[in-house]
Amino acid sequence: MIEMAVFDMAGTVINEHNIVYKTLHQSLKEAGVDVDYETVLLNGAGKEKKQALIDILKILSANYDLAFVDRCYRRFREMLSHAYLHNEISQQPGADETFAFLQEKGIRIVLNTGYDRSTAEDLIDRLDWRIGESFDFLVTASDVFASRPAPEMIQLAMSHFMIKHPYFVIKVGDSIIDIEEGRNADCRYVIGITTGAHTREQLSRAKPTHIIDRLTELRKIVNDCSSE
Repeated sequence: MIEMAVFDMAGTVINEHNIVYKTLHQSLKEAGVDVDYETVLLNGAGKEKKQALIDILKILSANYDLAFVDRCYRRFREMLSHAYLHNEISQQPGADETFAFLQEKGIRIVLNTGYDRSTAEDLIDRLDWRIGESFDFLVTASDVFASRPAPEMIQLAMSHFMIKHPYFVIKVGDSIIDIEEGRNADCRYVIGITTGAHTREQLSRAKPTHIIDRLTELRKIVNDCSSE
């Protein structure tokens, strides 16, 4: 019954200790913006990162122009590249096991992310994951016109695998905007996971179909679906 599973990357299948949001926070502080880390995490998680900067500044009612955003974004990219080179990055517990289970079931595995493609590929390379082996397809914010919470990344993956209806798709992510993306795409199951940006309480506000604490809990959800 399920043909494709779409996973967010950082915080969902990759454990990078929220480096991306710590770096986003640092880039804003360096630019003179008075903002706390919790505000960055709540309002920036899961989004295309330039849009995250814009949304955070709007929340703060800060005066800014696009040139300011561009400077912050360029600095963010520089700092993130350095951080990813010098900090520990690993797969989330149970990621390979879960991927193997889905592959045995014939379910396509897609990674999607608010990163641009270059950053996403660098991160995947750090884990020695390969498209066509570890997982089946990668979709990034730079591959679509509208990033999350728009459904375009999921729809692009569906088109790639000629999946005609989102009833056969599940989406898994660690942020509210992941849940919103899955709901906007009308995925059959939209699953929040508590391993990354947002807490169970925060995820529940977006009304996912399920909330899990470990990737391996997907096995039961998929098996239960198959028996319906």
